[in-house]
Amino acid sequence: MGRSQETFNKKEVRNKKEKKRKEKEKKRLARKDNETKSSLEDMIAYVDENGMITSVPPDPGKKRNIRVEDIDISIPRQDPSLRNDPNRKGVVTYFDHSKGYGFIKDSDTQERIFVHVNNLSGEIKEGDVVSFLMMPGQRGPTATQVKIIP
Repeated sequence: MGRSQETFNKKEVRNKKEKKRKEKEKKRLARKDNETKSSLEDMIAYVDENGMITSVPPDPGKKRNIRVEDIDISIPRQDPSLRNDPNRKGVVTYFDHSKGYGFIKDSDTQERIFVHVNNLSGEIKEGDVVSFLMMPGQRGPTATQVKIIP
């Protein structure tokens, strides 16, 4: 008799494909059964009085009436006295005259602010108390109109 042309590996591959096909069919049937059992009630979610999502409808007795006038949908008004003064004060912590730049430490925010020699209205040195305007620069805040406070 002649040998079978089908090798062990070919049989294994065929068996795996058949097994995979049967598992896929089982999953499809299980999904089909679950779809018919689910109802609209299972899909509804409610929001309780605290804003949390629940599966239980909220109690109508806990409902609060809110007037439309009480709802603020704008930026809250700010007190004009709290606005930042554009003129800031600080101390020169570093200044290199040969390179033409330095840093000022803001007395309010303790932030280091870059200052260039072109933005000076007089000579400054380290330790001087100065007033300045802060503007956005290429790499961060930059001090302009720097003046020494006597």
